[in-house]
Amino acid sequence: MGVPPFKPVLVRAVFRDVTLMHVSRPAVWAAASVTRTVLTQIIDGARRVGAEQARKKLIPGDLVSALERDVEVDVGDQWYHYSPTFRGLTGVLYGAEGVVVPSRRRSRSRKPSAVVGAHRFEAGVKKLLRGQGVTAVPAMVRDLDGIASMFLTNLARDAAMVVRGGGVKRFGTVALVMPGEPAPPLSLKDPLRALSVRTGDGWTIGRDDVLASVTTQLFGSIRQRALTEAREATQNTAAG
Repeated sequence: MGVPPFKPVLVRAVFRDVTLMHVSRPAVWAAASVTRTVLTQIIDGARRVGAEQARKKLIPGDLVSALERDVEVDVGDQWYHYSPTFRGLTGVLYGAEGVVVPSRRRSRSRKPSAVVGAHRFEAGVKKLLRGQGVTAVPAMVRDLDGIASMFLTNLARDAAMVVRGGGVKRFGTVALVMPGEPAPPLSLKDPLRALSVRTGDGWTIGRDDVLASVTTQLFGSIRQRALTEAREATQNTAAG
């Protein structure tokens, strides 16, 4: 898979925004790999939309259409409230008293948030675009930056929760059986079940904590692809 386009130092900075826990190098690489997988599929969908109109320079409308066609990669919904691209698509927000809630503005907090720090992923986004033989107008690059930042922030926050909770808390599993047949035994070889039971200390986010976070952030084929590519990306990464 090669080196993820999102630099480890930038990914680690996102973790620092949401937790004081130590983050291992394999965890950082896993998070970078998963973010690459998601953004690659989003860009591929937008590229297909643009190709229908014989365009190689993508516009925000291509992004909106791509997300509508592929619900699996609709992962940056928190960003939509900040972007003009999605204005009108998220609906009007009302408060408890029925008053319209004004659109959010960029925070001026001294501590960078997922929105304030979204620009940090621009180089990686442009590299992914070039990898698929396309470019994008600045507004779309900014949207991809924001989606990547929001997704990675949520991934980091969930990974920290996995560490604190000792694993992913699930409500059970469903098995399809014929009437009268016993349910198959649960197997720890199931990769998703294996990730639900955590081992390790309670102050370090490891690779498997990030992978467990993936199971709560993604679903369908993109989840399995992200898990597989993250494992491949971290095979030769030293712990620490």
